[in-house]
Amino acid sequence: MSIRFRPLLGLAPAACIALASAAETVKLDDVVVTATRQAMRADEVITDTTVLERAEIEAAGHSSLEEILAAQPGIQMAANGSPGAASYLYIRGTNPKHVLLLVDGMRVGSATSGEPTWSRLPAAQIERIEIVRGPASSLYGSDAIGGVIQVFTRRGSGPLKFSAAAGGGSDGARSASAGLAGSQGGWRYALNLSEDASDGFNSKPKDPKANPDRDGFRNRAAAGSLGYRFAPGHELGLSILHAEGRSRYDGSGAKVNWVNSTRNGAASLVLQNALSDHWTSRLSVGHSIDDSSNLKDGIRNSRFNTEQRQYAWQHDIQGRLGNFLFGVERLEQEIDTSGNYARDERHNDAVQLGWNRGFGAHRLQASVRHDDDSLFGDKTSGSLAYGYRFSPNWRASLSAGTAFKAPTFNELYYPASGSYVGNPDLRPESSRNREAALHYETGTQHVSLTWYLNRIEDMIVWTKVGALNQPTNVENARIEGTTLAWQGRLAGFDLQASHDWLDAEDRSNHRQLPRRARHTLAAAVARSVGDWDWRVELTASGKRYEYKSNARVGLSGYTLANLYAAYRFSPDWAVFARVNNLFDRDYTLADGYATAGRNAFIGIRYSPK
Repeated sequence: MSIRFRPLLGLAPAACIALASAAETVKLDDVVVTATRQAMRADEVITDTTVLERAEIEAAGHSSLEEILAAQPGIQMAANGSPGAASYLYIRGTNPKHVLLLVDGMRVGSATSGEPTWSRLPAAQIERIEIVRGPASSLYGSDAIGGVIQVFTRRGSGPLKFSAAAGGGSDGARSASAGLAGSQGGWRYALNLSEDASDGFNSKPKDPKANPDRDGFRNRAAAGSLGYRFAPGHELGLSILHAEGRSRYDGSGAKVNWVNSTRNGAASLVLQNALSDHWTSRLSVGHSIDDSSNLKDGIRNSRFNTEQRQYAWQHDIQGRLGNFLFGVERLEQEIDTSGNYARDERHNDAVQLGWNRGFGAHRLQASVRHDDDSLFGDKTSGSLAYGYRFSPNWRASLSAGTAFKAPTFNELYYPASGSYVGNPDLRPESSRNREAALHYETGTQHVSLTWYLNRIEDMIVWTKVGALNQPTNVENARIEGTTLAWQGRLAGFDLQASHDWLDAEDRSNHRQLPRRARHTLAAAVARSVGDWDWRVELTASGKRYEYKSNARVGLSGYTLANLYAAYRFSPDWAVFARVNNLFDRDYTLADGYATAGRNAFIGIRYSPK
């Protein structure tokens, strides 16, 4: 099934408001941290930001983290088959390696592949998600060309509370989680356990060389936090997330059982001190792992393990001239693999400055960061944004920024294996982004239109060099797009929708970058009536190409509908159900890999208010 759209830019403003929705899916009283590394009200943040709270995550049912993210404006996804398989996120048309994942402030991901393992982060452990679109290297360094996604694990507050949920559904899907949280006498604490599993389905049913079995998945996770406020404005906090998973996948050989086994996690210790009424210090130490092993018939075939250590000291100073940020940071990366890499560790030292201030109806934000990497040298990134509020309901903004992506260990030092070898002479990828946005806000409505233009240079691509495939800085990309968005409440209904238009072009041949649709649409209608909550969702994607040549394989457009309902049979107990792909559409996210048909999940949840 294909789907076509007409560009929305020429429509009248009234039609835009009626048809679209939330590039910034935020409530005006939200506090956002990721956009500036300082807590700010959402309506003061100039950056294109989305906030997802726990209630919205629960309404996603048994959906994975990447599926939750892919339903948000400006994000597209591809996946290699059954639950737990490799998945890829494209923010504003940039590469999957151009998004930085943070868990409670700590970098998480693989230093060999350059991507996070999205499927191993369980939604049951997440309290809040902040999505920042656009260049953010001036705040976070490498990787943040397309944006930053920060996951906050669950925290404790108030009297001790227990929570639990369990359910099951199609393809042998089952899930269970339990936790406790609370605070008392200056202490806060939380502990949560979860397990998700699925029998899966055959990921490559049309490939006669692939194993025709089900590609099942299991993931177990634990998360905890502990904090102590020993004086007003002074707190020491610890947070930990650890997950272990196994997923079957289809590799070479019809009679071969391939399994991917992973361990992922992050831990951070943070000391926050209010040195005065206008000066706050935040000292943090973090550690993360991304360990992956591939097993062939139960015997380890390959291993790629990443360990990251992060040290940061940030100072926030408020004064008559505005809010200032000064920070220093050190990142250490170390890999342990089954291959013989020429280098297996590196470090990056950084210093950064940030500033923002409001002048009546005007607001300015600026940041600059200098990174010194032990492998490729220095890189400086910056951003500048200006916002103007025309009236209590209307505001506009302009911004520009630069970002970069450091080469991965695979790209630099992949040991000669078959026809593949790394290239130690690679340069970092770099980008220059410009954007403009217009917002209309009332107490119950938020409409926004965002335009961006991102030029990426020295993109790293594996190409044929003599008899070998080797990564080189050969591609440049021009990515232009718009996001038209609306979120509001009307006649008792909660409504939201978004339309994205994207032109992601390879400048060397003027062809579209793979797996990016020119048009995507998302809409949702929700309502609470008595003890019932229900939600209807619609997502649609236009045609995409599987390969950069734009030939051979075209991935057809598709439209999917999902339903969610919950019934509270007591103040603390609820049963819920979700149906994804209601009309059983056949669609493809990656060539040769199947996707789930109509599937349902039913569960029960205990969640004291």
